[in-house]
Amino acid sequence: MLDVAERAGVSKASVSRFIGEDRGLLSDAIAGRIAHAIDELGYRPNQMARGLKRGRTRLIGMLMADIRNPYSVAVMHGVQTACRRHGYSLVVCNTDRDPEQEHQQLQALRAYNIEGLIVNTLGHHQDELRELQQELPMVLVDRKVAHLPSDLVGLDNQLAVDMALDHLHARGYRHIALVSEPADGTSSRVERIDAFKRRADGPVFFTEPDLGERLRDFLADAHSGPKALFCANGVAALACTLALRALDTHRCEDVGLIALDDLDWYPLVGDGITALAQPTHAIGVQALECLLARLDGSQAPAQTFHFTPELIIRGSTPPR
Repeated sequence: MLDVAERAGVSKASVSRFIGEDRGLLSDAIAGRIAHAIDELGYRPNQMARGLKRGRTRLIGMLMADIRNPYSVAVMHGVQTACRRHGYSLVVCNTDRDPEQEHQQLQALRAYNIEGLIVNTLGHHQDELRELQQELPMVLVDRKVAHLPSDLVGLDNQLAVDMALDHLHARGYRHIALVSEPADGTSSRVERIDAFKRRADGPVFFTEPDLGERLRDFLADAHSGPKALFCANGVAALACTLALRALDTHRCEDVGLIALDDLDWYPLVGDGITALAQPTHAIGVQALECLLARLDGSQAPAQTFHFTPELIIRGSTPPR
């Protein structure tokens, strides 16, 4: 900054105003000389240092359980878009579903002096999350964390299951199985499994090594009427599709298929996989809006924001 000030023939305070939030206090002539000096010297302000000096870093942290999950990437994009619109930058840490990584990444986010945190993870370190919540605002996405009274943004899982089953029943399917990733304490998975069990008496299969065998036995039952599979997320949909392919199953002829999430490859399988699309962008934006409200001082009780999926009918659920 001193080099820029000397090159422009102005005070260091004027340079500070130019690169800060007080540029409007400078005359056009002085601002022009500073801009020219910055270009000549290739000066780049240290935004982190400036933020620490002012007590604001303009950094939002996001802790993610699995960045490889398409849902997580889509929500993250919504958060990042909203951050950009509000002048914040996003720092993303991925735990890879590893409790030790979750601990380490929480420590890393603390070191970055983030102003707020968006959490989409298993919540194995509840005490650490509660302690961190005393220091900064926190919003949960998709998954609840026990005894953590934070705003929660995600899908209305009961409604999503009802919509899937209503569609399958209307199409004439009578024997329906749910395919899910193992619950593993993940609240959204537990809610979908419980909602399915309340409405249907069909089996629940998990994305484990024996999935193919279980699907084969399910399809082999000749006395249960038209069959369908309801995949509880995109990961389950991929595992199910691969298992059916290995069984040489003709999906539309042998079994109906509907999946929660709507991934880019769904239309490419046969005549397309019927889907319940999550409004992932809107979920990400809402998470950031909740966090900004807390940063602005909101003391309202923790709220839950439930979003409605969109049913997209394709060829995998033909009428029976």
